[in-house]
Amino acid sequence: MGWDDTFSRRLVGRDLTIGVIGLGYVGLPTAIGFLDAGFRVRGVDVNKQVIDALSLGENPGDDPQHDDLIPSKQGENWKISTSTSEMVPDCDVVLVTVPTPVNEERLPDLSYVSLAGEAVFSSIGANSGTIVVLESTVYPGVTREIWSPLVEKLGLVEGQDVHLAYCPERFVPGDEEHGVRQVARVVGAGDQKIGLDLRDLYDTLTSGGVTYVGDIEVAEAAKVVENVQRDLNIALVNELARIFPVLGIDVEDVLNAAATKWNFHRYSPGVGVGGHCIPVDPYYLIQKAKAAGAPVELITSARAVNSAMPKNVAHDVAEILKKNGINLSSSNVLMLGWSYKPGIGDPRETPAEPLAEALVEFGCEVQAFDPLVDGRFFPEGLATLVRDESEIKPFDIALLVTAHDEIIGLDWTKLSNLANHSLIYDGRRVLDSDMLEKLGWEVYLLGAPL
Repeated sequence: MGWDDTFSRRLVGRDLTIGVIGLGYVGLPTAIGFLDAGFRVRGVDVNKQVIDALSLGENPGDDPQHDDLIPSKQGENWKISTSTSEMVPDCDVVLVTVPTPVNEERLPDLSYVSLAGEAVFSSIGANSGTIVVLESTVYPGVTREIWSPLVEKLGLVEGQDVHLAYCPERFVPGDEEHGVRQVARVVGAGDQKIGLDLRDLYDTLTSGGVTYVGDIEVAEAAKVVENVQRDLNIALVNELARIFPVLGIDVEDVLNAAATKWNFHRYSPGVGVGGHCIPVDPYYLIQKAKAAGAPVELITSARAVNSAMPKNVAHDVAEILKKNGINLSSSNVLMLGWSYKPGIGDPRETPAEPLAEALVEFGCEVQAFDPLVDGRFFPEGLATLVRDESEIKPFDIALLVTAHDEIIGLDWTKLSNLANHSLIYDGRRVLDSDMLEKLGWEVYLLGAPL
């Protein structure tokens, strides 16, 4: 039935069918959330392995929060398929949660948005009034630029057969306090009535509140800016972490002192920025700004600073090894952690990969201990992935990259016995240095003088 004057009444009665295209780290919790809120849900993913796992009630992803939430069987309220044409005709609202990566040239890759749009719109009939919402992160204007021509090409009438809207995902994978059911959302839609009804729909999904912000482009821009701001803030402390050690000062001492001021926002430096948002989203705004002839120097510089951190850390490690009389070309570096953030095995855009590449270029042999990363997604030939602590081989320096609980809680005495040299570089500033030093480790810290 789609959208009409009865939409708000049907929403209250939970008499709506919500489609979710793409059942990955965003789509799956979104689909489960709307199911839990009382709606009928139709899920689609082109990956047959994902659908096969879900059909068995199994979690196909790497976020353990979903392990116990997958419905054990399909029914009227929960249907999943690889076929968009099979699911979409049942839906009043279709949410598209597909990837929006960048290519090797760091330019936006909108192919997934285009393909998903074509599959959805070709499955919508005349006068259906289906609302199609893009949730993927894009630059301002993408929803209309990519989808409106598809709607027209397929003979549909926008505003009658189909209504376009945008509601960016915001939740944090692996974070129970900032999941899809807790975070605030914004909705953009050209038609205010559609926007307000979508606001009320998403309000059933999250306790964080939902705001209708007006045009689609406002909501698109807001999502990009959220992650650009974080990139800028992280770039500042990462640059400070390169400046202060040269001056003989520990950057953490400086940041702790500055944080005593009421309006100082505390960020911490690290080996690099990873994941599907911060290392990717700024490039969307950079490309759009350049195409429009607008200045984008600050955002571009921040990306350059954060992208350089893995190589900077590799230089620190090389300097430590040389300082201790260890030949780089015969050294073994144990990287502790590979995924881009603690608690999950997601390796997308992880700074661990360029860090390992830089170490290998120096002649080091690299082994990476990460019990959460699936070996299928580990780069072949770059380093050795170790998923069990007992398989770690002798090494010359340990390098903390990802602060998994399994890494923080390592048996450091046992690990020290494996070390040719008990050297450790804390690239996240999370380890108990005093404890490690008492156990015989020589501890080096990112952002502190070497």
